[in-house]
Amino acid sequence: MTDLPYDIVIGLEVHVQLATRGKLFSRVSTKFGAEPNTQTSPVCIGMPGTLPVMNREAFRLATIVGLALNCEMPPVTRWDRKHYYYPDLPKAYQISQFDLPLNGEGWLDVVDPDGGFEPKRVRIRRAHLEEDAGKSSHDEKRRTADSRIDLNRAGTPLLEIVTEPDMRSPAEAAVFLDELKLLLSYLAVSDCNMQEGSLRVDANVNLHIRKDDQTIATPIVEIKNMNSFRAVERALAYEAVRQYDAWIDDKKTIKDAPKQTRGWDDGAQVTRLQRAKEESSDYRYFPDPDLPPAIVSSADLDRLRCNLGELPQALRDRLQSQYALPRYDASVMVNQGRAFVAYFEDVAAESGDPRRAANWMQQEILKTLNETGVLFESFAIPAKELSALIGRQANGELDSSKAKEVFAYLLEKGGTTEQAVDALGFVAVDKSELTALCEELVAANPKVIEEYKKGKTQSVGALVGQAKKRNPNVSPGDVKEICLAIVQRKIAEGA
Repeated sequence: MTDLPYDIVIGLEVHVQLATRGKLFSRVSTKFGAEPNTQTSPVCIGMPGTLPVMNREAFRLATIVGLALNCEMPPVTRWDRKHYYYPDLPKAYQISQFDLPLNGEGWLDVVDPDGGFEPKRVRIRRAHLEEDAGKSSHDEKRRTADSRIDLNRAGTPLLEIVTEPDMRSPAEAAVFLDELKLLLSYLAVSDCNMQEGSLRVDANVNLHIRKDDQTIATPIVEIKNMNSFRAVERALAYEAVRQYDAWIDDKKTIKDAPKQTRGWDDGAQVTRLQRAKEESSDYRYFPDPDLPPAIVSSADLDRLRCNLGELPQALRDRLQSQYALPRYDASVMVNQGRAFVAYFEDVAAESGDPRRAANWMQQEILKTLNETGVLFESFAIPAKELSALIGRQANGELDSSKAKEVFAYLLEKGGTTEQAVDALGFVAVDKSELTALCEELVAANPKVIEEYKKGKTQSVGALVGQAKKRNPNVSPGDVKEICLAIVQRKIAEGA
């Protein structure tokens, strides 16, 4: 990005539906997929005389996220009413938090596993709790252009995580979102399913254009309607170019243009103007008179902090230091979840070979999960049996090809590694027997020595096939290594 005449300045607003059975201020189910408008209550739709009652579990989950994001947490937090008029907000206000949010300033460190940018700390401005709105759908293909309102989602507990504008490229934003989603998954506070709306992202972006020893800031644009992290990255990249082109076309007025909200059109790969962007004063916040302040004691925070478990960043660091794994390998395994890492640690301890265990986890096991669509929690091979398989491969009893056959057998039929080896007819070949076989093959193929003298080192490989015909249980790698040593010895002896 340094060769561009501007810096991209990006802040994110991430909306996370919390994994509670009931809504934030009523006991109505939050389960996804019900018939429209069947999961509502007088509280959800703002009927006169109803009073909200806070969901304690939602408050607990929001607090856990704040602790994991290193947020400042005031002892008292309160509820506010945020006023705006949308068809999917029947009360005409949203119960949210404004000046005393549950989670204040914090941070999340991010590292690009591909090394595309330096590790950085993204500051969190706030992570406040609020109720979700309903969902509007617009059928523009019908002649009537119907708009429909589904209030099933209205009142669902929503945690809005707002960052400072600390990201300087679309790639940084995408890596931050990946890391945040992984953290939320480890905390088990949300399923983070973007297709179902459990995690939604709005991005705020503008440019700092360098011109004649000056820095000119373009107006901030909020981008909505992005349904994947890849879409976020594409939308930010497009918007940066659009804003720069707009500044080139009209340098005099662009800096005084109003803030705006634009929607991402994934089909056309463009952002489109939706409306002028609201300021906080437009929402007319005031304290909710029906809800008392919530008090969080230091003892409550200490208890929750002790139960956070090992979080992704710390887990990556430990895998690197304890097992001497490259950062990329540690990241791949941590990204699969706690159960995957626990299985790896069991195999590494049992086999005494962490590097080989990591290779099996990242290659054969991930390949199997991807091809079958099976969740790792249903993976069939016990850690003890994979450890035994790794041990047989490490001591030369099984070459790579045979080890994969044993792995496939265990997947299909179960049992122990020993039973799989016996069933497949794999018999370990004695080293002296293998050496004698290789001596015979070299003696019977003198042209191999002549070709090796001419620099054709691959000629030794021709003996591997002959050895396999004589004894299917031999290891190709061992055959090649022994034959090569014999050829080199005979050349040294003057053959």
